Amino acid sequence: MSFHDHKARMLAGIIELKDAGGNPEDIAVVQKALDDLTKIIDSRFDAIEKKGIDPKIQSQIDAILAKLNRPGATSDDEAKRLLEVEKKAFDSYLRRGDQTLSDDDKKSLRVSDDTSGGYIAPDQFIAELDRNVVLWSPIRSVARVLPTGSPEVRWPKRTGGMTAQWVGENEDRPETTVTFGQSRYSVCELTAWVDVSNAMIEDSAFDIGALLSYEFGEEFGVEEGKAFVTGAATKSPVGFMTDATIAYTPSGAANDFGGTADCLIDLYHGIKTPYRANAVWGMNSNTLSKIRKLKDGQGRYFVNIQGMDNTPVTTILGRPVIEMPDMPDVGANTFPIIFGDFQQGYRIFDRVGLEVLRDPLTQRTKGMTRFHGRRRVAGGIGKGEALRKLKVSVN
Repeated sequence: MSFHDHKARMLAGIIELKDAGGNPEDIAVVQKALDDLTKIIDSRFDAIEKKGIDPKIQSQIDAILAKLNRPGATSDDEAKRLLEVEKKAFDSYLRRGDQTLSDDDKKSLRVSDDTSGGYIAPDQFIAELDRNVVLWSPIRSVARVLPTGSPEVRWPKRTGGMTAQWVGENEDRPETTVTFGQSRYSVCELTAWVDVSNAMIEDSAFDIGALLSYEFGEEFGVEEGKAFVTGAATKSPVGFMTDATIAYTPSGAANDFGGTADCLIDLYHGIKTPYRANAVWGMNSNTLSKIRKLKDGQGRYFVNIQGMDNTPVTTILGRPVIEMPDMPDVGANTFPIIFGDFQQGYRIFDRVGLEVLRDPLTQRTKGMTRFHGRRRVAGGIGKGEALRKLKVSVN
């Protein structure tokens, strides 16, 4: 039992004796015992204080304190930890303001009060970057997209079906065969690089890596869309507008649609019925503008822009329109419109997604860091009969 426990019990005993009107002599005995115990403890504490700390232990403590007080005595791991704390606190301030910072976060930022300089970020800082709108053909949204782990994809296909004939009871039965082939999709590489000053990387309030990833992704999206539409297959995927297996329907006029929507109806019925259920129209904004001006005999516009529950959806003959800025404008002998089931008609194979490599050495003498972006993808026609183009021509 500790000294405090003994002392507490003795004090409680004295109080009980006094409250119960106990014999004063008994109370005096207990009080004397308490006083003697207190003196013993006090004498022991005095002996410890006079003896002091062992000189060896004191010398070790002094050496440790001297080492810690040296400049740069903090370990690399500790410095990294402190840096992460500062970065986390600064990010929290940029996102949510100083009201959400804890005392530890404020300490890690090394700030004074606002009137003496404030935080390391400017007083008026808008963590938002204005970007111009960049248009690209959203082929991925309608095509069939698959992953691949090979530099080339080979897809089996049937090139010829069986033939059957009606025969009489005793006639010879004819032989028939099925022929097969394959479609080949070569993986192509899309690259770009950009130099960023080290001062920008160090001082920018934005995450430069995330910013560049967005910019690379946007640029690659533009180039991908262009290749999926008009790619020539030399170094890029094969575009559906350059594939010779895609048939076409003439507009019936040399330079436009002839003032009617008859060519669109012909194009709609130019593909096989099963493909129409998931078919979409593809054209650029200028072509869509011309089509929207077409009217029927009662003066009603041919294009419908009102979907279910008054949702603004542009449709032609009940099928949605996808704006593809890489499609050509209306002109003589051009193909400004495509219609069909892209899920069946066009395939995209992703080999390597967006990859951003940071190179701090190549341009180091110029105070720059180079960022390399790359992407590997394949694309091409799946079933040519699922798509059909409109050609501006008489026949």
